[in-house]
Amino acid sequence: MKEKNTGTIIRILKLTRPHWKLFAGFTSAIMFTAFLDSLGTYITKLIIDDGILAENLDKVIYYCKLYGIVYLVNSISFFIFIYCAGRLGEWIQYDLREKLFNHIQELSFSFFDKSSTGWLLSRITSDTEKMADLATWMLLDAIWAFFNITIALVFMAMINTKLALIMAIILPLLVFTASKFKTHILGEYRKARKMNSKITAAYNESFTGVKIVKALTREKMNLRNFGGLTGEMYRTSFRAAWLSALFLPAVQLIITLALGAILWFGGWQIQLGELTIGGLRAFIGFITFMLWPIQDLARVFSGMQQSIAGAERVFDLLDTPSDIEEKDGALKQANFKGEVRFENVNFWYKENNPVLNNFNLTIKPGETVAIVGPTGGGKTTIANLLSRYYEPVEGNIYMDECDYRDYTQKALQSRIGVVLQKPHLFSGTVRENIEYGNPDAAFEEIVQAAKAAHSYNMIMSLPDQWKEMVGEEGTLLSQGQKQLISLTRAILANPDILIMDEATSSIDTLTEKNIQHGIEALLADRTSIIIAHRLSTIKDADRILVVENGKITEEGNHNKLLTNKKHYYELYTSQFRKERTAEIVMLK
Repeated sequence: MKEKNTGTIIRILKLTRPHWKLFAGFTSAIMFTAFLDSLGTYITKLIIDDGILAENLDKVIYYCKLYGIVYLVNSISFFIFIYCAGRLGEWIQYDLREKLFNHIQELSFSFFDKSSTGWLLSRITSDTEKMADLATWMLLDAIWAFFNITIALVFMAMINTKLALIMAIILPLLVFTASKFKTHILGEYRKARKMNSKITAAYNESFTGVKIVKALTREKMNLRNFGGLTGEMYRTSFRAAWLSALFLPAVQLIITLALGAILWFGGWQIQLGELTIGGLRAFIGFITFMLWPIQDLARVFSGMQQSIAGAERVFDLLDTPSDIEEKDGALKQANFKGEVRFENVNFWYKENNPVLNNFNLTIKPGETVAIVGPTGGGKTTIANLLSRYYEPVEGNIYMDECDYRDYTQKALQSRIGVVLQKPHLFSGTVRENIEYGNPDAAFEEIVQAAKAAHSYNMIMSLPDQWKEMVGEEGTLLSQGQKQLISLTRAILANPDILIMDEATSSIDTLTEKNIQHGIEALLADRTSIIIAHRLSTIKDADRILVVENGKITEEGNHNKLLTNKKHYYELYTSQFRKERTAEIVMLK
Protein backbone atom coordinates (compact mmCIF):
# COMPACT_ATOMS: atom_id res chain seq x y z
CA MET A 1 0.00 0.00 0.00
CA LYS A 2 2.85 2.36 0.88
CA GLU A 3 4.51 1.73 -2.50
CA LYS A 4 1.18 2.39 -4.24
CA ASN A 5 0.74 5.71 -2.40
CA THR A 6 4.28 6.76 -3.27
CA GLY A 7 3.74 5.82 -6.90
CA THR A 8 0.49 7.80 -7.00
CA ILE A 9 2.17 10.91 -5.52
CA ILE A 10 5.05 10.66 -8.02
CA ARG A 11 2.56 10.33 -10.85
CA ILE A 12 0.68 13.42 -9.65
CA LEU A 13 3.94 15.38 -9.47
CA LYS A 14 4.73 14.35 -13.06
CA LEU A 15 1.70 16.40 -14.07
CA THR A 16 3.76 19.52 -13.31
CA ARG A 17 6.37 18.63 -15.93
CA PRO A 18 4.82 20.65 -18.80
CA HIS A 19 4.77 23.69 -16.48
CA TRP A 20 8.19 23.21 -14.91
CA LYS A 21 8.95 26.93 -14.87
CA LEU A 22 6.00 27.63 -12.57
CA PHE A 23 6.89 24.59 -10.47
CA ALA A 24 10.53 25.68 -10.18
CA GLY A 25 9.41 29.23 -9.42
CA PHE A 26 7.14 28.36 -6.52
CA THR A 27 9.50 25.73 -4.98
CA SER A 28 12.47 28.12 -5.16
CA ALA A 29 10.40 30.93 -3.65
CA ILE A 30 9.22 28.63 -0.83
CA MET A 31 12.77 27.64 0.08
CA PHE A 32 13.92 31.25 -0.02
CA THR A 33 10.94 32.33 2.11
CA ALA A 34 11.73 29.60 4.68
CA PHE A 35 15.34 30.84 4.88
CA LEU A 36 14.24 34.47 5.32
CA ASP A 37 11.78 33.47 8.08
CA SER A 38 14.56 31.80 10.06
CA LEU A 39 16.98 34.63 9.31
CA GLY A 40 14.47 37.13 10.69
CA THR A 41 14.16 35.11 13.93
CA TYR A 42 17.96 34.95 14.24
CA ILE A 43 18.20 38.75 13.77
CA THR A 44 15.95 39.17 16.87
CA LYS A 45 18.72 37.39 18.86
CA LEU A 46 21.28 39.89 17.57
CA ILE A 47 18.99 42.83 18.42
CA ILE A 48 18.66 41.61 22.04
CA ASP A 49 22.24 40.42 22.66
CA ASP A 50 24.34 42.84 20.59
CA GLY A 51 21.99 45.82 20.78
CA ILE A 52 19.66 46.03 23.76
CA LEU A 53 21.69 44.12 26.39
CA ALA A 54 24.95 45.68 25.14
CA GLU A 55 23.22 49.10 25.23
CA ASN A 56 24.40 49.76 21.67
CA LEU A 57 21.78 51.96 19.98
CA ASP A 58 23.56 51.97 16.63
CA LYS A 59 23.40 48.18 16.42
CA VAL A 60 19.77 48.18 17.49
CA ILE A 61 18.96 50.58 14.63
CA TYR A 62 21.13 48.61 12.19
CA TYR A 63 19.59 45.23 12.99
CA CYS A 64 16.09 46.69 12.98
CA LYS A 65 16.68 48.06 9.48
CA LEU A 66 18.09 44.69 8.42
CA TYR A 67 15.03 42.98 9.94
CA GLY A 68 12.74 45.27 7.96
CA ILE A 69 14.60 44.61 4.69
CA VAL A 70 14.45 40.84 5.29
CA TYR A 71 10.68 40.89 5.73
CA LEU A 72 10.18 43.22 2.77
CA VAL A 73 12.02 40.75 0.54
CA ASN A 74 10.13 37.96 2.29
CA SER A 75 6.81 39.54 1.29
CA ILE A 76 7.89 39.65 -2.37
CA SER A 77 9.01 36.01 -2.21
CA PHE A 78 5.71 35.09 -0.55
CA PHE A 79 3.77 36.73 -3.38
CA ILE A 80 5.82 34.87 -6.00
CA PHE A 81 5.16 31.39 -4.65
CA ILE A 82 1.44 32.06 -4.05
CA TYR A 83 1.09 33.37 -7.62
CA CYS A 84 3.07 30.49 -9.18
CA ALA A 85 1.24 27.85 -7.14
CA GLY A 86 -2.16 29.29 -8.07
CA ARG A 87 -1.40 29.32 -11.80
CA LEU A 88 0.17 25.86 -11.66
CA GLY A 89 -2.92 24.44 -9.94
CA GLU A 90 -5.23 25.84 -12.60
CA TRP A 91 -3.04 24.48 -15.39
CA ILE A 92 -2.94 21.01 -13.83
CA GLN A 93 -6.75 20.94 -13.52
CA TYR A 94 -7.07 22.13 -17.12
CA ASP A 95 -4.67 19.46 -18.41
CA LEU A 96 -6.28 16.70 -16.34
CA ARG A 97 -9.84 17.51 -17.35
CA GLU A 98 -8.91 17.79 -21.02
CA LYS A 99 -7.01 14.49 -20.85
CA LEU A 100 -9.90 12.77 -19.05
CA PHE A 101 -12.49 14.16 -21.47
CA ASN A 102 -10.50 13.06 -24.51
CA HIS A 103 -9.84 9.63 -23.00
CA ILE A 104 -13.48 9.07 -22.08
CA GLN A 105 -14.55 9.97 -25.62
CA GLU A 106 -12.13 7.35 -26.97
CA LEU A 107 -13.48 4.55 -24.77
CA SER A 108 -15.80 1.97 -26.29
CA PHE A 109 -19.51 1.60 -25.56
CA SER A 110 -18.89 -1.36 -23.27
CA PHE A 111 -17.22 1.00 -20.79
CA PHE A 112 -20.30 3.24 -20.65
CA ASP A 113 -22.50 0.18 -20.15
CA LYS A 114 -20.72 -0.33 -16.82
CA SER A 115 -20.09 3.28 -15.71
CA SER A 116 -22.63 5.78 -14.42
CA THR A 117 -22.64 9.43 -15.49
CA GLY A 118 -22.33 10.55 -11.85
CA TRP A 119 -19.21 8.43 -11.38
CA LEU A 120 -17.57 10.02 -14.42
CA LEU A 121 -18.56 13.56 -13.41
CA SER A 122 -17.04 13.03 -9.97
CA ARG A 123 -13.72 11.99 -11.57
CA ILE A 124 -13.61 15.03 -13.88
CA THR A 125 -14.63 17.63 -11.29
CA SER A 126 -13.87 17.03 -7.61
CA ASP A 127 -11.12 14.41 -8.03
CA THR A 128 -9.09 16.52 -10.48
CA GLU A 129 -9.39 19.49 -8.11
CA LYS A 130 -8.04 17.38 -5.23
CA MET A 131 -5.12 16.23 -7.38
CA ALA A 132 -4.26 19.79 -8.37
CA ASP A 133 -4.34 20.79 -4.69
CA LEU A 134 -1.84 18.06 -3.83
CA ALA A 135 0.54 19.10 -6.61
CA THR A 136 0.42 22.75 -5.49
CA TRP A 137 -0.94 23.89 -2.12
CA MET A 138 -0.31 20.66 -0.21
CA LEU A 139 3.12 20.29 -1.77
CA LEU A 140 3.73 23.94 -0.97
CA ASP A 141 2.84 23.37 2.70
CA ALA A 142 4.95 20.22 2.86
CA ILE A 143 8.02 21.89 1.30
CA TRP A 144 7.56 24.95 3.47
CA ALA A 145 7.28 22.81 6.60
CA PHE A 146 10.33 20.73 5.69
CA PHE A 147 12.59 23.69 4.95
CA ASN A 148 11.27 25.71 7.87
CA ILE A 149 12.17 22.90 10.25
CA THR A 150 15.50 22.08 8.57
CA ILE A 151 16.73 25.68 8.34
CA ALA A 152 15.48 26.42 11.86
CA LEU A 153 17.51 23.45 13.18
CA VAL A 154 20.63 24.81 11.43
CA PHE A 155 20.18 28.23 13.08
CA MET A 156 19.46 26.51 16.41
CA ALA A 157 22.72 24.57 16.12
CA MET A 158 24.53 27.87 15.46
CA ILE A 159 23.12 29.23 18.72
CA ASN A 160 23.41 26.14 20.97
CA THR A 161 24.20 22.59 19.83
CA LYS A 162 22.75 20.86 22.91
CA LEU A 163 19.37 22.54 22.66
CA ALA A 164 19.27 21.81 18.88
CA LEU A 165 19.99 18.15 19.67
CA ILE A 166 16.92 17.99 21.96
CA MET A 167 14.73 19.23 19.11
CA ALA A 168 16.36 16.80 16.67
CA ILE A 169 15.46 13.91 19.00
CA ILE A 170 11.84 15.04 19.37
CA LEU A 171 11.20 15.46 15.59
CA PRO A 172 11.32 11.69 14.77
CA LEU A 173 8.65 11.18 17.43
CA LEU A 174 6.46 13.66 15.56
CA VAL A 175 7.12 11.88 12.24
CA PHE A 176 6.26 8.50 13.82
CA THR A 177 2.98 9.90 15.20
CA ALA A 178 2.09 11.37 11.82
CA SER A 179 2.76 8.10 9.95
CA LYS A 180 0.52 6.13 12.31
CA PHE A 181 -2.38 8.51 11.80
CA LYS A 182 -1.76 8.72 8.06
CA THR A 183 -2.65 5.08 7.32
CA HIS A 184 -6.00 5.23 9.12
CA ILE A 185 -6.95 8.63 7.68
CA LEU A 186 -6.23 7.42 4.13
CA GLY A 187 -8.47 4.37 4.54
CA GLU A 188 -11.42 6.47 5.68
CA TYR A 189 -11.00 9.01 2.89
CA ARG A 190 -10.89 6.22 0.29
CA LYS A 191 -14.26 5.05 1.57
CA ALA A 192 -15.53 8.64 1.52
CA ARG A 193 -14.51 9.10 -2.15
CA LYS A 194 -16.38 5.92 -3.14
CA MET A 195 -19.49 7.09 -1.33
CA ASN A 196 -19.19 10.51 -2.97
CA SER A 197 -19.29 8.86 -6.41
CA LYS A 198 -22.42 6.91 -5.47
CA ILE A 199 -24.09 10.07 -4.17
CA THR A 200 -23.25 11.97 -7.39
CA ALA A 201 -24.67 9.09 -9.43
CA ALA A 202 -27.86 9.11 -7.29
CA TYR A 203 -28.23 12.87 -7.86
CA ASN A 204 -27.86 12.44 -11.62
CA GLU A 205 -30.30 9.54 -11.91
CA SER A 206 -32.94 11.31 -9.81
CA PHE A 207 -32.70 14.55 -11.80
CA THR A 208 -32.56 13.00 -15.29
CA GLY A 209 -35.40 10.63 -14.44
CA VAL A 210 -37.52 13.18 -12.60
CA LYS A 211 -40.60 12.49 -14.76
CA ILE A 212 -40.57 8.78 -13.90
CA VAL A 213 -39.88 9.54 -10.24
CA LYS A 214 -42.94 11.77 -10.03
CA ALA A 215 -45.12 9.54 -12.17
CA LEU A 216 -44.43 6.54 -9.93
CA THR A 217 -44.38 8.65 -6.71
CA ARG A 218 -40.89 7.40 -5.88
CA GLU A 219 -39.87 10.55 -3.97
CA LYS A 220 -39.98 8.97 -0.50
CA MET A 221 -38.25 5.79 -1.63
CA ASN A 222 -35.53 7.81 -3.40
CA LEU A 223 -35.11 10.00 -0.34
CA ARG A 224 -34.75 6.93 1.88
CA ASN A 225 -32.15 5.38 -0.44
CA PHE A 226 -30.33 8.70 -0.76
CA GLY A 227 -30.40 9.11 3.03
CA GLY A 228 -28.66 5.75 3.38
CA LEU A 229 -25.88 6.87 1.03
CA THR A 230 -25.40 10.27 2.69
CA GLY A 231 -25.53 8.65 6.14
CA GLU A 232 -22.69 6.29 5.25
CA MET A 233 -20.79 9.23 3.71
CA TYR A 234 -21.28 11.18 6.95
CA ARG A 235 -20.03 8.32 9.13
CA THR A 236 -16.98 7.71 6.96
CA SER A 237 -16.11 11.42 6.74
CA PHE A 238 -16.69 11.82 10.48
CA ARG A 239 -14.20 9.04 11.27
CA ALA A 240 -11.63 10.67 8.98
CA ALA A 241 -12.25 14.10 10.54
CA TRP A 242 -12.07 12.61 14.05
CA LEU A 243 -8.69 11.02 13.33
CA SER A 244 -7.43 14.30 11.82
CA ALA A 245 -8.65 16.22 14.87
CA LEU A 246 -6.99 13.73 17.24
CA PHE A 247 -3.72 14.11 15.40
CA LEU A 248 -3.49 17.85 16.18
CA PRO A 249 -3.66 17.55 20.02
CA ALA A 250 -1.08 14.73 19.87
CA VAL A 251 1.33 17.02 18.00
CA GLN A 252 0.63 19.91 20.39
CA LEU A 253 1.33 17.71 23.41
CA ILE A 254 4.70 16.65 22.03
CA ILE A 255 5.60 20.24 21.12
CA THR A 256 4.57 21.52 24.58
CA LEU A 257 6.81 18.93 26.24
CA ALA A 258 9.66 19.99 23.94
CA LEU A 259 9.10 23.67 24.75
CA GLY A 260 9.14 22.90 28.50
CA ALA A 261 12.39 20.96 28.14
CA ILE A 262 13.97 23.80 26.14
CA LEU A 263 12.99 26.43 28.75
CA TRP A 264 14.31 24.33 31.62
CA PHE A 265 17.53 23.33 29.91
CA GLY A 266 17.97 26.77 28.34
CA GLY A 267 17.72 28.48 31.73
CA TRP A 268 20.38 26.17 33.04
CA GLN A 269 22.60 26.95 30.01
CA ILE A 270 22.23 30.70 30.68
CA GLN A 271 23.39 30.20 34.26
CA LEU A 272 26.43 28.33 32.96
CA GLY A 273 27.12 31.12 30.46
CA GLU A 274 26.71 28.82 27.47
CA LEU A 275 23.58 30.57 26.20
CA THR A 276 22.53 34.20 25.99
CA ILE A 277 19.07 35.62 26.78
CA GLY A 278 18.73 36.59 23.13
CA GLY A 279 19.68 33.05 22.13
CA LEU A 280 16.99 31.55 24.38
CA ARG A 281 14.47 34.05 23.02
CA ALA A 282 15.44 33.06 19.47
CA PHE A 283 15.14 29.36 20.40
CA ILE A 284 11.62 29.86 21.69
CA GLY A 285 10.87 31.82 18.53
CA PHE A 286 12.18 28.99 16.37
CA ILE A 287 10.08 26.42 18.27
CA THR A 288 6.98 28.59 17.99
CA PHE A 289 7.84 29.13 14.35
CA MET A 290 8.18 25.36 13.80
CA LEU A 291 4.94 24.71 15.68
CA TRP A 292 2.72 26.03 12.86
CA PRO A 293 4.05 23.83 10.03
CA ILE A 294 4.15 20.77 12.32
CA GLN A 295 0.58 21.34 13.47
CA ASP A 296 -0.42 22.01 9.89
CA LEU A 297 0.77 18.53 8.96
CA ALA A 298 -2.59 17.27 10.25
CA ARG A 299 -4.40 19.29 7.60
CA VAL A 300 -1.80 18.46 4.94
CA PHE A 301 -1.94 14.73 5.69
CA SER A 302 -5.74 14.57 5.70
CA GLY A 303 -5.92 16.59 2.48
CA MET A 304 -3.17 14.48 0.96
CA GLN A 305 -5.09 11.28 1.72
CA GLN A 306 -8.20 12.70 0.03
CA SER A 307 -6.11 13.66 -3.00
CA ILE A 308 -4.42 10.26 -3.18
CA ALA A 309 -7.77 8.48 -2.92
CA GLY A 310 -9.19 10.65 -5.71
CA ALA A 311 -6.03 10.37 -7.82
CA GLU A 312 -6.11 6.58 -7.67
CA ARG A 313 -9.59 6.66 -9.19
CA VAL A 314 -8.63 9.22 -11.85
CA PHE A 315 -5.55 7.23 -12.86
CA ASP A 316 -7.59 4.02 -12.92
CA LEU A 317 -9.92 5.76 -15.38
CA LEU A 318 -7.03 7.09 -17.49
CA ASP A 319 -5.47 3.61 -17.52
CA THR A 320 -8.71 1.97 -18.66
CA PRO A 321 -8.07 0.74 -22.20
CA SER A 322 -10.68 0.85 -24.92
CA ASP A 323 -12.04 -2.54 -25.93
CA ILE A 324 -11.63 -1.37 -29.52
CA GLU A 325 -8.01 -0.89 -30.55
CA GLU A 326 -6.94 0.78 -33.76
CA LYS A 327 -4.92 -1.33 -36.14
CA ASP A 328 -1.41 -0.08 -36.95
CA GLY A 329 -1.57 1.90 -40.16
CA ALA A 330 -5.37 2.16 -40.11
CA LEU A 331 -6.71 4.49 -42.80
CA LYS A 332 -7.82 7.91 -41.54
CA GLN A 333 -10.02 8.71 -44.55
CA ALA A 334 -12.97 6.69 -45.85
CA ASN A 335 -15.40 6.96 -48.73
CA PHE A 336 -17.67 3.95 -49.27
CA LYS A 337 -19.79 2.84 -52.20
CA GLY A 338 -22.04 1.32 -49.57
CA GLU A 339 -21.55 -2.46 -49.77
CA VAL A 340 -21.72 -4.11 -46.33
CA ARG A 341 -20.97 -7.75 -45.49
CA PHE A 342 -21.18 -9.60 -42.18
CA GLU A 343 -19.22 -12.86 -42.36
CA ASN A 344 -19.66 -15.55 -39.66
CA VAL A 345 -20.08 -12.91 -36.94
CA ASN A 346 -20.48 -14.03 -33.34
CA PHE A 347 -21.07 -11.47 -30.61
CA TRP A 348 -22.12 -11.29 -26.97
CA TYR A 349 -22.25 -8.58 -24.32
CA LYS A 350 -21.85 -11.17 -21.57
CA GLU A 351 -19.90 -14.36 -22.05
CA ASN A 352 -21.97 -17.52 -22.58
CA ASN A 353 -24.95 -15.35 -23.57
CA PRO A 354 -24.63 -14.96 -27.38
CA VAL A 355 -26.62 -12.25 -29.15
CA LEU A 356 -25.49 -12.99 -32.74
CA ASN A 357 -24.60 -16.55 -33.68
CA ASN A 358 -22.68 -17.18 -36.91
CA PHE A 359 -24.46 -14.21 -38.47
CA ASN A 360 -24.08 -13.59 -42.22
CA LEU A 361 -25.50 -10.71 -44.22
CA THR A 362 -24.64 -8.91 -47.47
CA ILE A 363 -26.12 -5.52 -48.37
CA LYS A 364 -25.60 -4.11 -51.85
CA PRO A 365 -24.66 -0.47 -52.51
CA GLY A 366 -27.74 1.76 -52.42
CA GLU A 367 -29.96 -1.02 -51.05
CA THR A 368 -32.49 -0.33 -48.28
CA VAL A 369 -32.68 -3.24 -45.84
CA ALA A 370 -35.19 -3.32 -43.00
CA ILE A 371 -34.67 -5.47 -39.92
CA VAL A 372 -37.59 -6.58 -37.76
CA GLY A 373 -37.99 -9.10 -34.98
CA PRO A 374 -38.65 -9.57 -31.29
CA THR A 375 -36.96 -7.50 -28.59
CA GLY A 376 -33.55 -8.92 -27.74
CA GLY A 377 -33.26 -10.72 -31.06
CA GLY A 378 -30.13 -8.80 -32.11
CA LYS A 379 -31.50 -5.98 -34.31
CA THR A 380 -29.80 -3.07 -32.52
CA THR A 381 -26.65 -5.15 -32.01
CA ILE A 382 -26.28 -5.41 -35.80
CA ALA A 383 -26.41 -1.60 -36.02
CA ASN A 384 -23.97 -1.21 -33.11
CA LEU A 385 -21.47 -3.58 -34.72
CA LEU A 386 -21.74 -1.88 -38.11
CA SER A 387 -21.14 1.52 -36.44
CA ARG A 388 -18.18 -0.10 -34.65
CA TYR A 389 -19.47 0.87 -31.23
CA TYR A 390 -18.56 -2.74 -30.52
CA GLU A 391 -16.51 -5.25 -32.50
CA PRO A 392 -17.35 -8.87 -33.33
CA VAL A 393 -16.04 -11.41 -30.86
CA GLU A 394 -15.54 -13.71 -33.83
CA GLY A 395 -15.93 -13.16 -37.57
CA ASN A 396 -15.48 -10.08 -39.74
CA ILE A 397 -17.39 -7.12 -41.15
CA TYR A 398 -16.44 -5.78 -44.56
CA MET A 399 -17.12 -2.40 -46.19
CA ASP A 400 -16.66 -2.52 -49.97
CA GLU A 401 -14.78 -5.83 -49.55
CA CYS A 402 -12.35 -4.20 -47.09
CA ASP A 403 -12.21 -5.24 -43.43
CA TYR A 404 -13.68 -2.30 -41.55
CA ARG A 405 -10.90 -2.59 -38.94
CA ASP A 406 -8.56 -1.29 -41.67
CA TYR A 407 -10.13 2.15 -41.05
CA THR A 408 -9.89 4.19 -37.86
CA GLN A 409 -13.07 4.49 -35.84
CA LYS A 410 -13.34 8.19 -36.72
CA ALA A 411 -12.91 7.52 -40.43
CA LEU A 412 -15.53 4.77 -40.40
CA GLN A 413 -18.07 6.53 -38.22
CA SER A 414 -17.74 9.78 -40.19
CA ARG A 415 -19.26 7.97 -43.19
CA ILE A 416 -22.07 6.25 -41.26
CA GLY A 417 -25.13 8.25 -40.23
CA VAL A 418 -27.30 7.13 -37.33
CA VAL A 419 -30.84 8.29 -36.54
CA LEU A 420 -32.00 6.94 -33.20
CA GLN A 421 -35.43 6.14 -31.78
CA LYS A 422 -34.89 8.82 -29.13
CA PRO A 423 -33.11 11.72 -30.87
CA HIS A 424 -30.52 13.48 -28.76
CA LEU A 425 -30.19 17.25 -29.02
CA PHE A 426 -27.53 19.30 -27.28
CA SER A 427 -28.14 22.48 -25.32
CA GLY A 428 -28.08 25.36 -27.77
CA THR A 429 -30.01 26.58 -30.79
CA VAL A 430 -31.73 24.68 -33.58
CA ARG A 431 -29.05 25.75 -36.04
CA GLU A 432 -26.20 24.67 -33.74
CA ASN A 433 -27.75 21.21 -33.37
CA ILE A 434 -28.12 20.79 -37.13
CA GLU A 435 -24.52 21.97 -37.65
CA TYR A 436 -23.30 18.99 -35.62
CA GLY A 437 -23.80 17.02 -38.83
CA ASN A 438 -21.25 19.16 -40.65
CA PRO A 439 -19.63 22.03 -38.70
CA ASP A 440 -18.13 23.45 -41.92
CA ALA A 441 -21.46 23.69 -43.77
CA ALA A 442 -22.59 27.07 -45.05
CA PHE A 443 -25.96 28.40 -43.95
CA GLU A 444 -27.42 27.78 -47.42
CA GLU A 445 -26.48 24.11 -47.12
CA ILE A 446 -28.25 23.96 -43.75
CA VAL A 447 -31.36 25.49 -45.27
CA GLN A 448 -31.30 23.00 -48.16
CA ALA A 449 -30.90 20.10 -45.72
CA ALA A 450 -33.90 21.37 -43.72
CA LYS A 451 -36.02 21.60 -46.86
CA ALA A 452 -34.98 18.09 -47.89
CA ALA A 453 -35.90 16.76 -44.44
CA HIS A 454 -39.21 18.63 -44.52
CA SER A 455 -38.24 20.40 -41.29
CA TYR A 456 -37.91 23.89 -42.82
CA ASN A 457 -41.54 24.93 -42.25
CA MET A 458 -41.42 23.63 -38.68
CA ILE A 459 -38.25 25.64 -37.97
CA MET A 460 -39.73 28.78 -39.53
CA SER A 461 -42.78 28.43 -37.28
CA LEU A 462 -40.67 28.60 -34.11
CA PRO A 463 -40.57 32.02 -32.37
CA ASP A 464 -36.82 32.47 -32.87
CA GLN A 465 -36.57 30.17 -35.90
CA TRP A 466 -32.92 29.06 -36.36
CA LYS A 467 -31.94 30.72 -33.06
CA GLU A 468 -34.63 28.90 -31.07
CA MET A 469 -33.14 27.37 -27.92
CA VAL A 470 -33.89 23.64 -27.67
CA GLY A 471 -33.13 23.21 -23.95
CA GLU A 472 -31.15 20.41 -22.32
CA GLU A 473 -31.60 17.26 -24.44
CA GLY A 474 -34.19 19.17 -26.48
CA THR A 475 -36.74 19.36 -23.67
CA LEU A 476 -38.26 22.57 -25.11
CA LEU A 477 -39.30 20.79 -28.32
CA SER A 478 -41.77 18.02 -29.04
CA GLN A 479 -40.60 14.51 -29.92
CA GLY A 480 -41.56 15.07 -33.56
CA GLN A 481 -39.67 18.38 -33.74
CA LYS A 482 -36.58 16.77 -32.24
CA GLN A 483 -36.72 13.92 -34.73
CA LEU A 484 -37.06 16.34 -37.67
CA ILE A 485 -33.96 18.22 -36.49
CA SER A 486 -32.16 14.90 -36.07
CA LEU A 487 -33.06 13.93 -39.65
CA THR A 488 -31.90 17.33 -40.93
CA ARG A 489 -28.61 16.84 -39.10
CA ALA A 490 -28.17 13.43 -40.73
CA ILE A 491 -28.92 14.81 -44.22
CA LEU A 492 -26.37 17.60 -43.68
CA ALA A 493 -23.74 15.00 -42.72
CA ASN A 494 -24.39 13.23 -46.07
CA PRO A 495 -23.25 9.75 -44.92
CA ASP A 496 -22.48 6.86 -47.29
CA ILE A 497 -24.37 4.41 -45.09
CA LEU A 498 -27.44 5.23 -43.01
CA ILE A 499 -28.74 3.40 -39.94
CA MET A 500 -32.22 4.20 -38.62
CA ASP A 501 -32.91 2.55 -35.28
CA GLU A 502 -36.70 2.64 -34.80
CA ALA A 503 -36.65 6.33 -35.67
CA THR A 504 -40.44 6.71 -35.70
CA SER A 505 -41.56 4.23 -33.03
CA SER A 506 -42.10 6.87 -30.33
CA ILE A 507 -43.97 9.34 -32.59
CA ASP A 508 -47.71 9.57 -33.21
CA THR A 509 -49.08 8.42 -36.56
CA LEU A 510 -49.86 11.94 -37.89
CA THR A 511 -46.37 13.26 -37.07
CA GLU A 512 -44.85 10.08 -38.50
CA LYS A 513 -46.36 10.81 -41.92
CA ASN A 514 -44.75 14.26 -41.93
CA ILE A 515 -41.39 12.80 -40.89
CA GLN A 516 -41.63 10.05 -43.49
CA HIS A 517 -40.98 12.59 -46.25
CA GLY A 518 -37.73 13.55 -44.53
CA ILE A 519 -36.79 9.89 -44.19
CA GLU A 520 -37.37 9.31 -47.91
CA ALA A 521 -34.98 12.18 -48.73
CA LEU A 522 -32.44 10.71 -46.34
CA LEU A 523 -32.66 7.20 -47.82
CA ALA A 524 -32.22 8.36 -51.42
CA ASP A 525 -29.12 7.02 -53.21
CA ARG A 526 -27.44 5.53 -50.16
CA THR A 527 -27.18 2.15 -48.42
CA SER A 528 -29.67 2.12 -45.57
CA ILE A 529 -30.46 -0.19 -42.68
CA ILE A 530 -33.80 0.41 -40.99
CA ILE A 531 -34.58 -1.20 -37.65
CA ALA A 532 -38.33 -0.99 -37.58
CA HIS A 533 -41.02 -1.25 -34.95
CA ARG A 534 -43.90 -0.04 -37.12
CA LEU A 535 -43.95 -2.42 -40.04
CA SER A 536 -46.11 -0.06 -42.12
CA THR A 537 -43.06 2.21 -42.51
CA ILE A 538 -40.89 -0.43 -44.24
CA LYS A 539 -43.24 -1.81 -46.88
CA ASP A 540 -41.16 -0.16 -49.62
CA ALA A 541 -37.81 -1.49 -48.39
CA ASP A 542 -35.81 -3.46 -50.98
CA ARG A 543 -35.39 -6.29 -48.52
CA ILE A 544 -36.84 -7.12 -45.10
CA LEU A 545 -35.03 -9.40 -42.65
CA VAL A 546 -36.67 -11.09 -39.69
CA VAL A 547 -33.99 -11.58 -37.01
CA GLU A 548 -34.66 -13.92 -34.11
CA ASN A 549 -32.14 -15.22 -31.56
CA GLY A 550 -29.26 -13.68 -33.48
CA LYS A 551 -30.11 -15.29 -36.82
CA ILE A 552 -32.01 -14.35 -39.98
CA THR A 553 -35.12 -16.52 -40.03
CA GLU A 554 -36.95 -14.83 -42.92
CA GLU A 555 -35.84 -12.69 -45.85
CA GLY A 556 -37.60 -11.00 -48.77
CA ASN A 557 -39.67 -7.99 -49.74
CA HIS A 558 -42.93 -7.05 -48.05
CA ASN A 559 -45.24 -8.96 -50.42
CA LYS A 560 -43.11 -12.09 -50.41
CA LEU A 561 -42.99 -12.25 -46.61
CA LEU A 562 -46.76 -11.77 -46.37
CA THR A 563 -47.23 -14.60 -48.86
CA ASN A 564 -45.01 -16.90 -46.74
CA LYS A 565 -47.38 -16.37 -43.79
CA LYS A 566 -44.69 -16.89 -41.15
CA HIS A 567 -43.49 -14.67 -38.34
CA TYR A 568 -43.48 -11.44 -40.39
CA TYR A 569 -47.06 -12.12 -41.54
CA GLU A 570 -48.16 -12.59 -37.91
CA LEU A 571 -46.36 -9.41 -36.80
CA TYR A 572 -47.78 -7.33 -39.63
CA THR A 573 -51.40 -8.49 -39.39
CA SER A 574 -51.37 -8.15 -35.59
CA GLN A 575 -50.00 -4.62 -35.80
CA PHE A 576 -52.37 -3.71 -38.63
CA ARG A 577 -55.37 -4.78 -36.56
CA LYS A 578 -54.19 -2.70 -33.57
CA GLU A 579 -53.71 0.41 -35.74
CA ARG A 580 -57.12 0.00 -37.40
CA THR A 581 -58.77 -0.48 -34.01
CA ALA A 582 -57.08 2.67 -32.69
CA GLU A 583 -58.27 4.66 -35.73
CA ILE A 584 -61.88 3.46 -35.28
CA VAL A 585 -61.79 4.40 -31.60
CA MET A 586 -60.51 7.88 -32.51
CA LEU A 587 -63.28 8.31 -35.11
CA LYS A 588 -65.95 7.31 -32.62
